Amino acid sequence: MDKDPRVKIPRYKQIALDIASRIANGEFKEGSKIFGRSSMAGEYNVSPETIRRAIILLEDMEVVQATLGSGVQIKSRKNAHKYMESNQSKESISSLREEVLDLLSKKNDIEKEIMEIIDKIIDYSERLKNTNPMNPVEIPLSDDSHLIGKTISESKFWQKTGATIIGIRRGKELILTPGPQLYFIRNDKILVVGDPEIIEKAKDYMENEEI
Repeated sequence: MDKDPRVKIPRYKQIALDIASRIANGEFKEGSKIFGRSSMAGEYNVSPETIRRAIILLEDMEVVQATLGSGVQIKSRKNAHKYMESNQSKESISSLREEVLDLLSKKNDIEKEIMEIIDKIIDYSERLKNTNPMNPVEIPLSDDSHLIGKTISESKFWQKTGATIIGIRRGKELILTPGPQLYFIRNDKILVVGDPEIIEKAKDYMENEEI
């Protein structure tokens, strides 16, 4: 399963942002002290080292001040707001950058698929460049046609007419690309391709064995 391509915010940054949010919304008052690292580690279910790294971020922005043995003091609600705005902007830019990279990757995949389809079209064109593709013509067998009871191979249909049989309509059934051992039967309708002259030759042959 593919991983989410978006940037994962480190846990200590998430905690720093959460503490700043709690200060900004007034849960933690300026001048008050909040629990020490061990207590916060328990509250956030992380290691004390993770809390230490979160507090360092807030200290750098003068949001809090940590004093060994006396906990963490709230210094500035205003700076807490600034910290939140700064980091949310950074994460938004980072997220947008990852979205752009993801879209570029998808664009490359789409372009690759398009090129593969173009290659197939070119390949088919090369194979068909010396042919004259045309719509198939359906020719019914008459009740007294000499082909009835013969296999396609025995009829030498292509050798006699130059027309290619691509299918046979038999009642409600359509037999595509019939094999050489298929027998013609009464009421068959033969689907052939060829230029107009070849089609006329095929019609004549189906009625008259000697053409």
